[in-house]
Amino acid sequence: MNDLGKMLVSVGLVVVLVGALILLASRTGLPLGRLPGDISYRGKNVSFYFPLGTCVLISVIFSVLLYILSRFRR
Repeated sequence: MNDLGKMLVSVGLVVVLVGALILLASRTGLPLGRLPGDISYRGKNVSFYFPLGTCVLISVIFSVLLYILSRFRR
């Protein structure tokens, strides 16, 4: 049970750090959420937004980071 608690605290810290980085990125003018590939539709009574390009970019960044971290653990 002790390991589960440590893992949850670690995941929480990572989520807080990612949130802080996203807030800082938005203040510096990086276009997260407005990248090419983001789907946006506005009709008369409905609007739809899906940040596909942003999701792909974040996924690639996390994949590279996790790959680098796994190489250091060996």
